[in-house]
Amino acid sequence: MNIDGIKNALGDVLTKLPIERFRDPPPVVGVLRLDGVIGRSAGPGRQGLSLASHERAIAKLFERKNLKAVALVINSPGGSPVQSALIAQRIRDLAAEKELPLVSFCEDVAASGGYWLACAGDEIFADANSIVGSIGVISAGFGFPDLIERFGIERRVYATGQRKGMLDPFQDEKSEDVDRLHELHEDIFENFKTHVRDRRGDRLKAAEDTLFTGDIWTGNQALEVGLIDGLAEMRSEMRRRYGDKVKFQRAEVRRGLLSRLRGGGMSAIDPAELVSALDDWALWKRYGL
Repeated sequence: MNIDGIKNALGDVLTKLPIERFRDPPPVVGVLRLDGVIGRSAGPGRQGLSLASHERAIAKLFERKNLKAVALVINSPGGSPVQSALIAQRIRDLAAEKELPLVSFCEDVAASGGYWLACAGDEIFADANSIVGSIGVISAGFGFPDLIERFGIERRVYATGQRKGMLDPFQDEKSEDVDRLHELHEDIFENFKTHVRDRRGDRLKAAEDTLFTGDIWTGNQALEVGLIDGLAEMRSEMRRRYGDKVKFQRAEVRRGLLSRLRGGGMSAIDPAELVSALDDWALWKRYGL
């Protein structure tokens, strides 16, 4: 075949290729799942929801090509206020840097720190039956002062500063310690309220003495008080916005080495991790889950 024949053959092949696919690639929506109790650990063999565990996946997601938006899919009863703030701020910074819309979708529950994460979105959607809200601060523990006495155990603690042993579970509770804890809670609570005010603005439809009581709402109720913007599921809402050809690319969060090893078989249960797992279970059960 001569040169002209080769050119003609190539021309025929190229005309049959769907060139529009290369000129106009389908829009992409990045999907970041924020699932579980927020904090360093989530019980035996499980990884907590923290900035350290998700930072790499978050950064890689925002580097995807042809991104039109990022969807946050949240299913969390809350946890650490620090990790809630760190994750939300990192996502907000990247969305601003890439000039991308950020849309939050609440699944079973987005409460307390879970709602803090949801507020990172420019808009918040939920299912009619989702549990949303719990804007407040809580801490819980146990007291064992009579237990060690019963078994003849002597507690020995050596510390400098009268506050160093504050709220020791093996000592009698002191009113001044409880008062100090309330002061800490109030400071964190003010930060939480400021975050919600800044992110939701005039979309909040109820008075603050209704919204900021730690109460929870269904998706229907949350829409009425302005904690969310609508009732929708992530895929259907993103297809409505960007068309049926939209592609969803999910952030891949790698589990830590210890978590992966434990996932492969039985391991001894650390009592501290068992207590952590019970704490996580109690958080979920607070919302009937």
